[in-house]
Amino acid sequence: MNDHTPISKTMNVAVATKDSAKYVAGRRAYFKYRDLGVTEGTNGFMRAQVTSAEQGMSQPTGWHVHKCQAQLVYMLSGWVDLEFADRKVRIQAGDSIMIPGDTPHNETGTSDTFELLEVSVPADMGTEPCAPPPGR
Repeated sequence: MNDHTPISKTMNVAVATKDSAKYVAGRRAYFKYRDLGVTEGTNGFMRAQVTSAEQGMSQPTGWHVHKCQAQLVYMLSGWVDLEFADRKVRIQAGDSIMIPGDTPHNETGTSDTFELLEVSVPADMGTEPCAPPPGR
């Protein structure tokens, strides 16, 4: 028995090869963002990108929220330090984190080089600065 209910009949298979990588503009000029074709394949329902850096962050991003339902990050290599209202975490190669939309957070550091897979729902994920939580 198949309990799968399609979200949209307008989705298409999306294949992204490393040899024909498509790089797009992203939130930070010092990172590289490789589009995996998921936004187009899902007609904006979901976005998937590989983010990489050849130079670590020199300063925290500042407190912000993402305007989405959820963001999933899976670290392929290196690490990223994140700060939330109730904790600080280091996500390193093999780790993942799911951040619900509108959750205040601050990226405080990265390894000199890293690569991560980021998925968001919906594809159009805005970023807005916000005040730090009390005590941060």
